[in-house]
Amino acid sequence: MLKDGEVLEEFFGDKKIIQNVKLYRFTSDSILLSKFAKAKFKDDVADFCAGSGVVGFHFACLNPVISRLTLFEMQEELSDMSRRTAELNGFECDSVCCRLQDIGKEYNERFSLILCNPPYERGGFENETYEKAICRKEITLTLSEILDAAAKTLKFGGRLAIINRADRVAELIYGLKSRKLEPKRMQFVSGTEKSKPYLVMVEAVKGGKEGVEVLPAAVN
Repeated sequence: MLKDGEVLEEFFGDKKIIQNVKLYRFTSDSILLSKFAKAKFKDDVADFCAGSGVVGFHFACLNPVISRLTLFEMQEELSDMSRRTAELNGFECDSVCCRLQDIGKEYNERFSLILCNPPYERGGFENETYEKAICRKEITLTLSEILDAAAKTLKFGGRLAIINRADRVAELIYGLKSRKLEPKRMQFVSGTEKSKPYLVMVEAVKGGKEGVEVLPAAVN
């Protein structure tokens, strides 16, 4: 099942995920987001910018009440790894290899929950391979394009759980509200209890009412 450069890593109990030492590998941000998001019974879940699938798979392990999981990833190698990880662990999910900007009309207003750990750094890819850089930096996909895709594919009342840099919180909140995705829960992430936050996680509801719950900062 493994291809050149690939290894099996533990990520939830006895579950295994396929990673490639030459490509982008998941970080603690992914686990933070999967724990921050809240599931509802029979949620139809999408994982945007899925990479090798760790956010979606970890969320599914934590929340067996969901009904369906769809992983969207533009890099063929990463998407293929997620498909084989699903087979290895017996996960029921679809791995869709496409750009978020090109998601088909069949997904319009389908999902009740979208998870997204996007590329959120700006700049080029100096000292990095292109394949790794596009997972970290806004080279092929911007925050605005992610929010456009979420607004299109969420059903009314559906939720988007997204993580980004703390210093982009104003941009994120404005982008959500301008698309009628109302922020409802927000949590900052710090490296230590006394350090300033470097990440922010937000859950927004399509068509939701105003009012956001700000949770105590998480330490990562």
